[in-house]
Amino acid sequence: MTAATTPRMTVSWNRFLGRNLTLVTGAGILGLFLLVALAAPLIAPYDPIYQDATVRLAMPSLAHPFGTDNFGRDIFSRIIWGTRIDLQIAVIGVAFPFLIGTFIGTIAGFFGGIVDTIFMRLIDIILAFPFLVLMLSIIAILGPGLSSFYIAMALVGWVSYARLIRAQMLVLKNSDYAVAAVSLGFGRSRIMFRHLLPNAIAGSIVFSMSDAVLVLLSGAAISYLGLGVQPPVAEWGVMVAEGQSFITTAWWITLFPGLSIVVLAFGFSLLGDGLGEWLGVRE
Repeated sequence: MTAATTPRMTVSWNRFLGRNLTLVTGAGILGLFLLVALAAPLIAPYDPIYQDATVRLAMPSLAHPFGTDNFGRDIFSRIIWGTRIDLQIAVIGVAFPFLIGTFIGTIAGFFGGIVDTIFMRLIDIILAFPFLVLMLSIIAILGPGLSSFYIAMALVGWVSYARLIRAQMLVLKNSDYAVAAVSLGFGRSRIMFRHLLPNAIAGSIVFSMSDAVLVLLSGAAISYLGLGVQPPVAEWGVMVAEGQSFITTAWWITLFPGLSIVVLAFGFSLLGDGLGEWLGVRE
């Protein structure tokens, strides 16, 4: 790298930051949470499930920056370890609906006809039920736990992705390059997944960031109701539920995990908005 090219790269980087500040900020917030999750064993000062009756309901201090709960467990350490669980909830809870919905939407949009009609009627049936009620019903049948939550999300959450991809495929399959691919004798699978899907998926990627916010809040709500992560595992929704009885006397038990949920959701939201601006996608 020469001295002449360095200012140009600096200008280009500054221009990227200026135009994509929302994207960079969102990515920075999520990167920080990811770093905390990976380094949890190194930076957490206490075992997240260790109980010390001598410091029950201790206010925030140098020894316990976020205070302790009614079992004497360090809130700061539990939030750090809970980052792993809540990031996992947001990522896995979006990944399976994304993959299922993308596949179904691609098939329905490309083939149309009876295939499209069958999938669209299935989507109508799922949308006829309130999202949270359907989620709770599935989890109640399968039993409490994260596995049940992921299965419920996969069975319910794919419909939005399927509708987005289907709408794009209906347009793109009649484009000039798609017609040219057919005339060249390319197979249907190659046309769908190598030519059309890469051009149709941008909107779903942007939507997945906003959907991660919904999944994160749903996971915390399910855990709050006792149907998700089970105590004594450190998870932010569980921590809020455990502190609700002490909200007037030990406000820190619910405040800090609640703020963690808000900040992580804010990071996903900023990243989604930034990706939308960068890719030219409007939800």
